Amino acid sequence: MQTRTLGRTGRQVGVVGLGCWQLGSDWGSVDEDDALGTLSAAVDAGVTFLDTADVYGDGRSEQLVGRFLRESGASGVTVATKTGRRAQPHEPAAYSLENFRAWNDRSRENLGVDTLDLVQLHCPPSQVYATDAVFDALDTLVQEGRTAAYGVSVETVAEGLAAVARPHVASVQIILNPLRLKPVAEFLPAAAEAGVGVVVRVPLASGLLSGKYDESTTFAADDHRTYNREGGAFDIGETFAGVPFEVGVQAARRLAEVAGDAPLAAFTLRWIVEQPGVSVVIPGARNGDQARRNASAADLPAPTDEQQRAVRAVYDELVAEHVHGRW
Repeated sequence: MQTRTLGRTGRQVGVVGLGCWQLGSDWGSVDEDDALGTLSAAVDAGVTFLDTADVYGDGRSEQLVGRFLRESGASGVTVATKTGRRAQPHEPAAYSLENFRAWNDRSRENLGVDTLDLVQLHCPPSQVYATDAVFDALDTLVQEGRTAAYGVSVETVAEGLAAVARPHVASVQIILNPLRLKPVAEFLPAAAEAGVGVVVRVPLASGLLSGKYDESTTFAADDHRTYNREGGAFDIGETFAGVPFEVGVQAARRLAEVAGDAPLAAFTLRWIVEQPGVSVVIPGARNGDQARRNASAADLPAPTDEQQRAVRAVYDELVAEHVHGRW
């Protein structure tokens, strides 16, 4: 698999990674054997970047990733986790050095490591980006050897731009896919100029861009695609990329025609990888077959100019009014 440098971390990572939210919670149940099989299949297929968080399954995702790495002996894998969402209430004052140390200790124990590869602020309140003390505290975590580098997972382009202006932010994680095009022109060039890595999450818009759903599709009660459609649990942009479900289904049908002979999910991942400034895209997977298919998308031919224009047309005609001004 093609590799790229992950911004200021200096690490080389494969362009398709694995998002491990599904291994923890909020996507229906995934048993341990399936979770470990998914991790194994991904790494065997060339994945070298795993993204998790301390709140995914209250630490279950981190624990499974740590267990897999210990038992498999896999080497050359970068593990990124996230911090901040354990705060109750989730408010700017919670982003303190004392809390960072406590959360960091828990993540290191879950993952079974002395030093985290990369810790990312987990979509913090917007005020955090303007608070020097927060980034001073993160610098302290690096100085203490608790983490090798830090980044930020953001909800909006504006937050991403604030993050890349911070001199020691190594990477920014952001939602980007054919249903969320604003970052392409308004964020990626700034990140590239600053030398900041870009981790792309929600690449398949919570499965919309798998092409498998229609207007009658339903999801389990414990799946965020059921309970967060109105943003009741967390930012609505994390579910279907913020696009109303029926609109997303219609857009996915159009995009499947653009993809031609390629499966829509694979085409979408390859389209994301082609965007200048992207370091790694992190689709989730519930089983080994999905993980292998996602990894193989890196081998597809790059989208043609005609396909790029067609993706933009679908966005402009169906999607932009729902998302462009919001994130």
